[in-house]
Amino acid sequence: MENQRNNDVIEIDLLELFHVLLGQIGMILSVGILTALVAFMVSKFVLSPVYESTTKIYILNKTDTSSVTYSDVQMGTQLTKDYAQLISSRYVLEEVIQILALDMDYQEMLAKVSVDTPTDTRIVSITVEDHDPVQAMKIANCIREAASEHIQNVMDIEAVNVVETANMPTEKAGPKCGLWTIMGGVAGAALICIIVLIRYLMDDTIKSSEDVEKYLGLSTLALIPMASDDNSRSTKKSKKKKIKR
Repeated sequence: MENQRNNDVIEIDLLELFHVLLGQIGMILSVGILTALVAFMVSKFVLSPVYESTTKIYILNKTDTSSVTYSDVQMGTQLTKDYAQLISSRYVLEEVIQILALDMDYQEMLAKVSVDTPTDTRIVSITVEDHDPVQAMKIANCIREAASEHIQNVMDIEAVNVVETANMPTEKAGPKCGLWTIMGGVAGAALICIIVLIRYLMDDTIKSSEDVEKYLGLSTLALIPMASDDNSRSTKKSKKKKIKR
């Protein structure tokens, strides 16, 4: 019975909180729309666009025979993660920085590069992000060339073939205005909901006879209506007019 009472209290509290939020739905929607608009404006006009350029390589293991067996393919698939580590290694990225004379360090370059190895393949994708589309293409191609030589030396690979050279990105990859707008609207609405709920939960004043019975456990015998200032002023004016007459 006690557990059931506790459950009932929790359900009633949640229902009250829902009604509190429902009563402020206009303000919640207004703040959500405003923050969504702000997020859209920031992503559209303030943040610098980011472009992505991708190049792909195919890695062939060294074998004594001219034919490639299934075991060679399987071993090459298992080693793609090793290839990804070599591509993003300090040796390769710092060499690219020196070749292109870039004003950045290894960590900054590493943040621009992502290496993807699709399942059951020996194709490795190298993607570079940059605010300049031409720079992104140059960095991706340079990483491919430096990484190919490094992989051949370290892993004793027969050849690293080029599947795709880096493309010239014509459309920005980010920031995505639609995603920013949705996230901004949700964040603004969630923030105002939290503020409304905190103000409601921190307010411990008694506002009605139901609150007296609920929080104090007392029964109300009578209610005394409080006259507003406007009503009191109007009654005083009417009394004065009657006296003048």
